[in-house]
Amino acid sequence: MKIIEGTTEFQIEEQTAVSLGKFDGLHLGHQLLVERILEKKREGLKSLIFTFDFGDRPVLLLPQEREELLRRRGVDYLLECPFVEEISHMEAEDFVKEILVRRLHARYLAVGTDFHFGHHRKGDYRLLKRMGAEYGFEVEVVEKACWQGEEISSSRIRRELEQGNMELVGQLLGYAYSVTGEVLHGRKIGRTLGLPTINLLPEERKLLPPNGVYATRTVIAGEIFEGITNIGYKPTVGGETRRGVETYLFDLDRDLYGEILTVRFYGFERPEKKFASLEELKNRIEQDVEWGRMYFGESENS
Repeated sequence: MKIIEGTTEFQIEEQTAVSLGKFDGLHLGHQLLVERILEKKREGLKSLIFTFDFGDRPVLLLPQEREELLRRRGVDYLLECPFVEEISHMEAEDFVKEILVRRLHARYLAVGTDFHFGHHRKGDYRLLKRMGAEYGFEVEVVEKACWQGEEISSSRIRRELEQGNMELVGQLLGYAYSVTGEVLHGRKIGRTLGLPTINLLPEERKLLPPNGVYATRTVIAGEIFEGITNIGYKPTVGGETRRGVETYLFDLDRDLYGEILTVRFYGFERPEKKFASLEELKNRIEQDVEWGRMYFGESENS
């Protein structure tokens, strides 16, 4: 997959099948759009996702996470256009003529029913269809995906994430919500308790579920290890200034400092809590571990 980012001076010479949107989360609804443009590859078109780079806004998916998901699906181009004035103030008709037709050679567009674009968001799928008839591109309007009778949207997923409803978040996304980062040196409190942990410090714009303990699976060099993860500030051991992601792996204890890992979130157990002593903390973590093993269908003796 070719990634075009950080510039408004882009040009694709091949004919393309394009889907446009924010694609934050790349949830089941977004995946319908991706599937549509991938189907057009059979007709000789290159699949292209057009999205905007909104800078430091909080996101469900960091750019590199979205890139990896789209690469796995076989998308040919990902265009992350800076949301600068020359683009944001472009009239909808000019966006079609200059961006879609002249620069991207679009022959097919897949958009959602609520897609809007151009200055003051005046453009919609109706305008695209009218201009498609004039400029020779097809427009398909894809109905929103639904889950249990309610439309799937990034805003809905954000609300569920804020509540710690990780199982529902995973169902709406079509995959487990995750955090990726480099393993950092911590205070080694877990090791002194006989429960060594790995620590990640996500980018500040990455949205996290509420502080607390979760059942997680961690991907390490393609292998998956089950465990529990605490999100928060570690109040019992003096606290941190930034929210961290601290994971105890059930069946692995090795030096992972400096490695890039992905932690996938499943069930929520309890909120983060300050304990009166390290012994009390250890006892609670041992209970958390037992809960986590049961969550994943294990037992201590299995």
